[in-house]
Amino acid sequence: MANPQESELHYPLADQLPAAGTTLEVAPGVRWVRMRLPFALDHINLWLLEDRIEGIDGWTIVDCGITDEPTQAAWERVFADELAGRPVLRVIATHMHPDHIGLAHWLTERWQCALWISATDFNVARISSQSTTGFGGERAAAFFASHGLTDPDAVAKVRARANYYAGMVPKVPAAFRRLMDGMVLAIGAREWRCIAGYGHAPEHIALHAPSADLLISGDMVLPRISTNVSVYDVEPESNPLTLYLDSLARYESLPVATLVLPSHGKPFTGLHARIRQLRLHHDHRLAEVMAACGERACHAADLLPVLFKRKLDLHQTTFAMGESVAHLHALWHTGRLVRTRGQDGVWRFRAAD
Repeated sequence: MANPQESELHYPLADQLPAAGTTLEVAPGVRWVRMRLPFALDHINLWLLEDRIEGIDGWTIVDCGITDEPTQAAWERVFADELAGRPVLRVIATHMHPDHIGLAHWLTERWQCALWISATDFNVARISSQSTTGFGGERAAAFFASHGLTDPDAVAKVRARANYYAGMVPKVPAAFRRLMDGMVLAIGAREWRCIAGYGHAPEHIALHAPSADLLISGDMVLPRISTNVSVYDVEPESNPLTLYLDSLARYESLPVATLVLPSHGKPFTGLHARIRQLRLHHDHRLAEVMAACGERACHAADLLPVLFKRKLDLHQTTFAMGESVAHLHALWHTGRLVRTRGQDGVWRFRAAD
């Protein structure tokens, strides 16, 4: 759904999009690649940066796409037609979600180069590729059931998705180069500063190039949709929404003219307006949760129609449940809600006295 305040944002490239297997220049030495995804969110933006390492001219890839044949085929067309005969010198993954790291193993093996990623996300990706932590399987089904997802068919489908993450990330490179907050990477003629963000992923890394007013925002700031912020079974009492909102402050000092290169949607300017919109969006959602829990004790599944006004498929329901728990936990951790576990094993939250 389009953000109702989208008029505050500006899209310098208007409706231009790179076709599959092609690139579109968004700034000197920065090319936009767009790959399909088999979800309601049907695409991911990836980036090619002109680079030079140890005297060799080439490219850095930022984010990878999922592991499937169409994505690999699209990359092969990019390699054949868009690199001007120069090699890929390194691969950067902003974080560990499948559409960002899925093909990292294939890309790094094909080009004999290193994966650069935060240590936290590298290790979570390796664990998840072996166990589908948080995305499906027995533990995920039990976790969502404990928050009110009691429909037998939905729980059975979550339980059956034990191979969900590994299906898109079958392998993670055996070694990596670590990215950390504040680190500065020399990529070609520019320096890019790493900005760590939390809440959406364990340790998401965005990249800011001050000399060109460019921000590769990954999933931390998106123009048309709000970033998914979820609680998962592996960290069942976490407070990711507060982490996410606190992380947004790290972008507020960037220049007004910053061109944001997001992972979904189109490149845009209006970063500060978008951050205000995201904060307001979550303020409204938290207020709706408080109102609902003020009327009666609610579990996360009770709040799905409060937080999401559209019909959800299973993939969306999984993320929606995680987000619902995240909003409840943000209020619970500050003492505005209290929680109790019923005899049915389900957590319910009510307004504090």
